[in-house]
Amino acid sequence: MPHGRRNLDKRALVIGLGRFGSSLSLELVERGWEVLGVDTQPRLVQSYAEQLTHTVIADATDEEALRQAGAHQFHRAVVAIGDRLEESILATSLLVDIGVQDIWAKAMNRRHGRILEQIGAHHVVLPEHDMGERVAHLLSGRMLDYVEFEEGFSLGTTKAPRELIGKPLGQTKVRQKYGVTVVSVKRRGKTFTYATQETQLHTGDVIVVAGRTDDVERFAESAP
Repeated sequence: MPHGRRNLDKRALVIGLGRFGSSLSLELVERGWEVLGVDTQPRLVQSYAEQLTHTVIADATDEEALRQAGAHQFHRAVVAIGDRLEESILATSLLVDIGVQDIWAKAMNRRHGRILEQIGAHHVVLPEHDMGERVAHLLSGRMLDYVEFEEGFSLGTTKAPRELIGKPLGQTKVRQKYGVTVVSVKRRGKTFTYATQETQLHTGDVIVVAGRTDDVERFAESAP
């Protein structure tokens, strides 16, 4: 399928309707996607039957069952059964074999994640690990929010440091001093807007900065 058509294909196959899979499925439906939810447990499938576009009771480690469910017709699929190692690996492998082009898989740990990547998963998600790491950054520093995009590079939300107040960002030399870029600003009572070289920060502003994780944390420590 051409790239442009794939972007218009708002359908997803989600295998596993536990906490992670069900939350993901419901959020996709809320965003206007069609979701086929697959699980081996009739109780789970029945509980989401009216909330998801389609639900099927099927064993995702059985290729014929996946094909009967229509898995081969999906461009995107999520294997959300990361807590059952063998089933997770088998289901991911079968999705690769039947030609699903964009496979996301939940992993219990990095070793599990490496195995999933080796057998063909295009994206590996470690929700428990990622959330634990995020909370640790928030708990131990001054950031209001934190997102790591890849190892060593992050976005952090923090209050504007006093040394930046009242000056155009282009004159603060924040990138040279801290190695971060201010990408967005939120005034009290307003929404976030893009930051420019001419943007002047006010006391109480909340800003989003991007850079290497160590630099983002060091910058956040200068916040009031």
